[in-house]
Amino acid sequence: MKNAQRTLVDLILIALGCGLYGFGLVTVNIANHLAEGGITGITLLMRYWWHLDPAYGTILLNIPLIIVGYKYLGKRGLAYTVYGTLMLSGWLWLWQRLPVALPLHHDLFIAGVLAGLFGGIGSGIIYRRGGTTGGSDVIARILEKQTGIPMGRSLLVFDIFVLLASLSYLSLENMMYTLLASYVFSRIVDFTLEGAYAAKGLLIISPQSTAISAAIQQQLERGITYLNGEGGYAHDPTQVVYAVVSPTEIAAIKRIIESIDATAFVTVIDVHEALGEGFTYGKKPKKLFFN
Repeated sequence: MKNAQRTLVDLILIALGCGLYGFGLVTVNIANHLAEGGITGITLLMRYWWHLDPAYGTILLNIPLIIVGYKYLGKRGLAYTVYGTLMLSGWLWLWQRLPVALPLHHDLFIAGVLAGLFGGIGSGIIYRRGGTTGGSDVIARILEKQTGIPMGRSLLVFDIFVLLASLSYLSLENMMYTLLASYVFSRIVDFTLEGAYAAKGLLIISPQSTAISAAIQQQLERGITYLNGEGGYAHDPTQVVYAVVSPTEIAAIKRIIESIDATAFVTVIDVHEALGEGFTYGKKPKKLFFN
């Protein structure tokens, strides 16, 4: 039953993500003559050159890609990709026929930021639920399997190619604001995938590790883990303390360490997501977008 409920939530959120992405594409990108990367960018090229509705272009371009790439996606991935493609196509069709317009007065800076926001939030929700909208993701996955080329590299090359081709109908100024949209898009996708909550991890090396650990547990009520280490110079065995805390607790934990061993070696690392007691268990669930 839980799997069925989770699948239902996935499908609802993927549909919502496609709706946001499609809304931004129609009311911001198309309305303000901004391009887009990937397969979506090609649909905009087809719209300009052959007056083909992007809703139909999305399906036409993705059908052969899905057929070729089905064995690389897995059953669940294939189902979610087909679903995401259909949802995006449906939303694009709908938004173009609804009298919805954003009063941007063709301010390209605001348009670039909003295009990145809508696209990034929508895509981030889709990716976080394990979905895709097909397109260049499928191409990149095939290339990675067949040639070993990392997905990130092939996606970047494909986007560059599409954006350069888009100069056939866009001015250089519009392309610069498209690049702004692409930057905002990438940052928002990362933020959405990582979640709004970020923690800090600490690695502490000190001969007073036991005392430091006890103080952290008593004063901050945070769990700690002991890792077995070895000095690189003298090869002496050492005990490394690993702890994950809230960013707001960093100053307090530094004071604790300094009061016990001012010479302790401490590194602070970013933890983009922390799951477990003290961070998720027993706390209020996150908002639906970031589940």
